[in-house]
Amino acid sequence: MTKSDPTKLDTDAVAKWLSANMEGFEGPIEAEKFDVGQSNPTFRLKTPKANYVLRRKPPGVLLKSAHAVDREFRVQSALQGSDVPVAKMHVLCEDDDVIGSMFYVMDEVKGRNFNLPTMPEIPASERRPILDEMGRVLAAIHDVDLEARGLSDYGPDGNYYRRQIDRWTKQYRASETDHIPEMEELITWLDGNIPEDDGQRTLVHGDYRIDNMLFEPTGSKCAAVLDWELSTTGHPYADLAAVIMQWGMPPGTEGRGLAGIDRKAEGLMMDEEFIEAYCTRRGIGGIDKFGFYLAFTLFRMGGIIQGVYKRALDGNASNPERAIKLGAAVPRFAAHGLTAAKTV
Repeated sequence: MTKSDPTKLDTDAVAKWLSANMEGFEGPIEAEKFDVGQSNPTFRLKTPKANYVLRRKPPGVLLKSAHAVDREFRVQSALQGSDVPVAKMHVLCEDDDVIGSMFYVMDEVKGRNFNLPTMPEIPASERRPILDEMGRVLAAIHDVDLEARGLSDYGPDGNYYRRQIDRWTKQYRASETDHIPEMEELITWLDGNIPEDDGQRTLVHGDYRIDNMLFEPTGSKCAAVLDWELSTTGHPYADLAAVIMQWGMPPGTEGRGLAGIDRKAEGLMMDEEFIEAYCTRRGIGGIDKFGFYLAFTLFRMGGIIQGVYKRALDGNASNPERAIKLGAAVPRFAAHGLTAAKTV
């Protein structure tokens, strides 16, 4: 079996390495790949004793900071026993020669995963508690004691938004294909309206969405937060604004949002309720100029999908048709960002 195919796993090599490096492991292994939303190929490992999950870097040449499974392993290891539910980490293999790229192994967490924030698979009466738990866990992430958890050096110091705006403007310029007046106006506005540093430097998940969480089989309790690939230390309101941005998208499998949904009738929280509950949990009186944080997340998303669009034009996208469709949305993200800016 080739070690360069990310859809396959050399189970003999994995079993041999785990037998030598993971306490309590007993083979043999059967592997099946998860097929939903994984930038890092992820596999269920079935053994006679227990099931585990393996996440690996894709093989081949990658951007320097991309697909950082070692950082995922580090942050989730640091969060063991905290108020942030994560899977139990077992071992990290940094030797690319074993299967062709770095990987780690963690416990498989049994739980419910909701792909859409509308949660159509459960009764309306059960939805609000799930979203409230989502807010509780987000506040817990941002209240993690970085020093006590050994994460004080997990990300750079300095003004998070200055750094991020500079980074994503550079990325956008590198993938720019057409002049988009709305994007230019948004970049200029963000550049001139960065809030003063309020001293908050917290753990940031970077991709906090309901589909990156598992909930216990019954009830609303979160069993694990998944996909820590984009985590760092930074400013907490970026995570919060990303949730609100997602909810503002069209409903369904494309937008995965709540736009136009009668939230009260569907048992869903309003944006203001979610933000207020978050602030209460963190002991914050409120968030001044929240429109900036929302505008920033829309700008960043516009930059991300512009990159996807450029890769499609260059013939490097995994799903060119969808990438082209996404690219057409960049002006809309910028326009929504400008609308958010006007609420400041």
